[in-house]
Amino acid sequence: MARVIELHKSVTESNDKDADQLRKELKEKGLFLINLMSSPGSGKTTLLSRTITDMKPEVEIAVLEADIESDVDAERIEALGAKSIQVHTDGMCHMDAGMTRAGLEGMDLSEVQIAFLENVGNLICPAEFDTGAHKNVMILSVPEGDDKPLKYPLMFSMCDALVITKTDTMSYFSFDIKKCIEHVKKLNPDVEIFPVSAKTGEGMRDWEDYLKRNMAAILG
Repeated sequence: MARVIELHKSVTESNDKDADQLRKELKEKGLFLINLMSSPGSGKTTLLSRTITDMKPEVEIAVLEADIESDVDAERIEALGAKSIQVHTDGMCHMDAGMTRAGLEGMDLSEVQIAFLENVGNLICPAEFDTGAHKNVMILSVPEGDDKPLKYPLMFSMCDALVITKTDTMSYFSFDIKKCIEHVKKLNPDVEIFPVSAKTGEGMRDWEDYLKRNMAAILG
């Protein structure tokens, strides 16, 4: 019988400690960090753009864009007047606490209250690594299908909130939102769910209220 060495716990243990320390430091600095995770093409950047536009008059927002290559998303965010930085993960399919810290240190966050980490588009690896964020938010778009929670249970199990995007396309896809919510709630009874359309604005107020409420609760 082959010898097996379990490395997962020892590998992530250091990251978990780093993540806890980063969370503590960010709270002391008055910065609320949200980790956004999803598949590629789910509408993360579109959701962020609408959120920044809606909230900018009262809340300063920064975005840490994580991608294997390209800086297209960061340029789009900066065009809205928000601070942004692009992090190239050198082929890695996730962000961890150390990478998140390095990215945040590359920005002037002195006047920022909310920072978003737009994680690498992937429904597997990002769910396994603590980034140091105060809240983990999963984004699922209507075109992806209502059965995604059954295919990627870990991701849906560990998120604090789920944003269902592109609801304005519901009539074009066989997406059963009640069934989707049922699947998610079985995996994660405490998750908060926000169906939204960044295009029409439907549901955006509830999502933005969630951000303000949790920012106040965490930062005091």
